[in-house]
Amino acid sequence: MVAAPAPLDIPARLRAAGCVFAEDEAAVLWASAQDAEHLESLLTRRLTGEPLEQVVGWAEFSGLRIRVGPGVFVPRRRTEWLVVQALAGLRETPGRPAVLDLCCGSGAVSAALAAASGSRPIEMVAVDCDPTAVACATHNAPTATVLVGDLYAPLPVAWRGRFDIITANAPYVPTDELVDLPSEARLHEPPTALDGGRDGLDVQRRIVAGALEWLAPSGRLLIETGRHQADRTAGLFRAAGLTATVSTDDEIAATVVIGSRPPAPAPARDHRP
Repeated sequence: MVAAPAPLDIPARLRAAGCVFAEDEAAVLWASAQDAEHLESLLTRRLTGEPLEQVVGWAEFSGLRIRVGPGVFVPRRRTEWLVVQALAGLRETPGRPAVLDLCCGSGAVSAALAAASGSRPIEMVAVDCDPTAVACATHNAPTATVLVGDLYAPLPVAWRGRFDIITANAPYVPTDELVDLPSEARLHEPPTALDGGRDGLDVQRRIVAGALEWLAPSGRLLIETGRHQADRTAGLFRAAGLTATVSTDDEIAATVVIGSRPPAPAPARDHRP
């Protein structure tokens, strides 16, 4: 780390490039630099539009430092609400719960759930289609089983009906709206982590359609979605036989739809005398 105070021109250069939180970013760059030459290299990458988190190699999420490599989706603060809601479900689950984190990206949700569970063991499985993201997830969530593949495809058949919680921060930006994203996301994050299809719900549809097969009785599915899409996401849940509740946090602009699989039917009573 560079020992001297940050040069005054670094915030100014960041501000001129359109960085809103120039002073904060300058401090992060300075703390991450090994020497003045390295600092200039990091700064140059940031000035050309690369996300700060990819430049320094980590993102803060739920109080953790999550490794993020170039080309990996950067976890957003709003996804912390998905963690909060999943933890609420875990508190109501007895024994050692099994959790499946779909579209796990860097593994931020998996890591946060494992850390927040403390000494209580949970069985954590994370899946993503991007091998680069899976490499980050394997580092960030070392106690999880991290698999490469398309949603439920890499899961062993024996795991059907096993999961008490399924979380998903699937891509939900409508294809036509990708052009409106900040260049940091549009140019430096994988399209598979952003593009949700024509209405933004393509991947959500597939997750919801397969959820009953993999959820345990009374298990919960939690999907992050857009505020304007929440009613349609909830409709997908109900059409698939799940309950649906929309939970929001206005402070971080977060929306999560939560649904449950019906409980197992009670065994038939024997009315014989």
